[in-house]
Amino acid sequence: MDSDTSDAKCELIERLRDLEVRQLRLFVRDRSLPLLSTTLTIQQLKVLVALAVDGNTPTHELAERIGVSVATLTGIVDRLSARSLVLRREDPADRRVRRVDLTEKGRALIDDMWGTSRERTLAALRSLDVETLRGLVRGVEAVYQALLDSSRTAPARAEER
Repeated sequence: MDSDTSDAKCELIERLRDLEVRQLRLFVRDRSLPLLSTTLTIQQLKVLVALAVDGNTPTHELAERIGVSVATLTGIVDRLSARSLVLRREDPADRRVRRVDLTEKGRALIDDMWGTSRERTLAALRSLDVETLRGLVRGVEAVYQALLDSSRTAPARAEER
């Protein structure tokens, strides 16, 4: 790759990083309004977000995911359950395992927290022409694939150390 191509690539990457930061600031502003008005603790929010991302999860995996002991998670889940945001059930395949999932009320809360920026993003995307959207889809798919590829090789890099 020649120097001009390398410089152009570096400049485009820097512009994309700057746009990503500016876009994230808009998302954070939109998403922070419901967060600032909540009475939930950070630990409780972490549980709700983990469940929104992963769905129905065994308690030991959920505790590991948010970085707390199972005993601590039990108290967090008790408080969320008292607010009807999560429910705890036995695993049908192994009655010793308890699973936690969001209730409809919990899903609605998460949707409310994520919904504002989602609607704003949809409105912005709808304002773009089809050719711009096609290019955007190609670009985002390429970045997604590059991230997947790098995540597959990341553990191997750590082992090389």
